[in-house]
Amino acid sequence: MRATRPLALSVLLAVLLVTASAAQARGHHGRHHGKGRTVFVGPGESIQAAVDAAKPGTTIKVFGHHSENVAITTDRISLVGVHAVLEPAATPIQNACFDPANPTDINGICVLGDVDFSTGEVKREVRGVTVVGFTIRGFSDSGIIAVGAQDATFAGNVADDNDEYGITAFSSTGTKMLYNRASGAGEAGFYIGDSPRANAKLVGNVSTDSLFGVLVRNAEHGFLKRNRIYGNCVGVVVLADAPGPAGFFRLIRNAIVKNTKACPASEDSSVPVSGIGVALVGATGVRITGNAIVGNQPSGETAFQGGVVVVKGDLGTVPTNNHVHGNLIVRNDPDIFWDGSGTGNSFRGNRCDTSVPSGFCR
Repeated sequence: MRATRPLALSVLLAVLLVTASAAQARGHHGRHHGKGRTVFVGPGESIQAAVDAAKPGTTIKVFGHHSENVAITTDRISLVGVHAVLEPAATPIQNACFDPANPTDINGICVLGDVDFSTGEVKREVRGVTVVGFTIRGFSDSGIIAVGAQDATFAGNVADDNDEYGITAFSSTGTKMLYNRASGAGEAGFYIGDSPRANAKLVGNVSTDSLFGVLVRNAEHGFLKRNRIYGNCVGVVVLADAPGPAGFFRLIRNAIVKNTKACPASEDSSVPVSGIGVALVGATGVRITGNAIVGNQPSGETAFQGGVVVVKGDLGTVPTNNHVHGNLIVRNDPDIFWDGSGTGNSFRGNRCDTSVPSGFCR
């Protein structure tokens, strides 16, 4: 399996362009911009102009339907949608997250730190940004994306039919994705990537009808808890060798069921995939406990399959010290598959029927 476009092609911004000024907003109103202030943006008014004028600590409440792409580069901005819908404009706003080298790759809401995209270095993280309550659909890249963000929170959003990712974070720490819904993503509904100290929390989300329900790539440390992941080609992937290590995530009490969609080989997956619940590909230190991993059966061609699949990475990194304990893993084909590579991998106390090699079920 191959992950995704490199970071420099994913969001990626060769230069930061000047954003629209506050004077371009029509009619947004409220108390004056400043620390701890609240600003209101009505239907058809400019969210970007309100964001540009806001100082750290500002809450921006957005109402109604908007056709634009939004970039946030200021600390502690809270963007709160109230029945708010965000869709692409006919002409994208050339804000800080607009990449002139890839003008057709547009993100809905982008949270961006000070990032050197020639090296991938995050010079300074943008801190404490919150995005709540938006429906974001139809963007050619991601619905919501964070790059170089610290402690960003994305909660109660709906990301539908965005071409790459529903909600994603690159080169970020402390990301929280809470009680969102993502569907119809060309790659992953939810994605944590290029984050060696991710410390990410994904809780209570729903992910469906995508290539990957949740993808953790070249990222370490975090947990997935009480998410519902169904109807994808692959439920959850922790992917090393793309290019670096991945692991030290905990999967706790998730429902990973009926991921039966079939996806052919593509730019986003170098092999066809279908019928995979959880895949640990060269991963290390992943703990899978108390999950229901049920009915993940292939509906088309697939390079591998199973309820829980533990295999080496594309570049030969072996899975190590992964624990699959105390799960319900049934009606998969097989329920557990391990290619025998690596050390310290254990499969205990799982209620399942079939495993390769045999002996992992009780």
